[in-house]
Amino acid sequence: MKKFFMFLAGAGSMVLSATSAFAQEEMSAADLLSGSEQPLNQALKQKFIEGGPAFMSLIIICLIIGLALAIERILYLSFSKINTKKLVEKVEAALNEGGIEKAKEVCRNTRGPVASIFYQGLLRYDQGLDVVEKTIVSYGSVQQSQLESGLSWISLFIAIAPSLGFLGTVIGMINAFDAIQAAGDISPNVVAGGMKVALITTVGGLIVAMILQVFYNYILAKIESITIDMEDSSISLIDVLTKYGQKK
Repeated sequence: MKKFFMFLAGAGSMVLSATSAFAQEEMSAADLLSGSEQPLNQALKQKFIEGGPAFMSLIIICLIIGLALAIERILYLSFSKINTKKLVEKVEAALNEGGIEKAKEVCRNTRGPVASIFYQGLLRYDQGLDVVEKTIVSYGSVQQSQLESGLSWISLFIAIAPSLGFLGTVIGMINAFDAIQAAGDISPNVVAGGMKVALITTVGGLIVAMILQVFYNYILAKIESITIDMEDSSISLIDVLTKYGQKK
């Protein structure tokens, strides 16, 4: 037990010494940069190399794939967003002019999930409004799933990126202890390298997770907006079809 407490005391002094050395190194680097500013791309490249190409590459891959999926979803949702009030007005005018077939043609020529839901409902108009309403609800769930496609992968990369960073932190600490064991001495210079790798990988993983989280929340907000439009316009379609049936 005495040896254990002696080990904890030595490890604590080692961490404090390493942190002090790291702070001094950062201050000297800041003084150097104040004299001649380093370009941002060169600074990022240097930190990437210092953090370890293996783990930093995995973190960058998470960022690239996550951004690609997020951009694809944003473009898809942007094209899915339409003026639903105008669509309802066009469908109502088409019903009055040419009946169900004319209304279906309007829906076929309009992009977005709302027009697809309208089309599926109009296909079953001859079976009654109850069937139309059930069709709209069922097909609305299908369109909802399509809007949310790929979000699980984005959330996966949000979770993996900081996990990789923390894994790099643990490995950096292990390397620091290995260096201490090899040198046989608790010296700040011995452990500073491992501590630096640990901190850089953690920062990299957290930054990637925060960037992807912003895109993820933005996508959720757009999906919520489109879903509200789908629900509101579906109710309007039922009202339009009810009026059309009464006129007949």
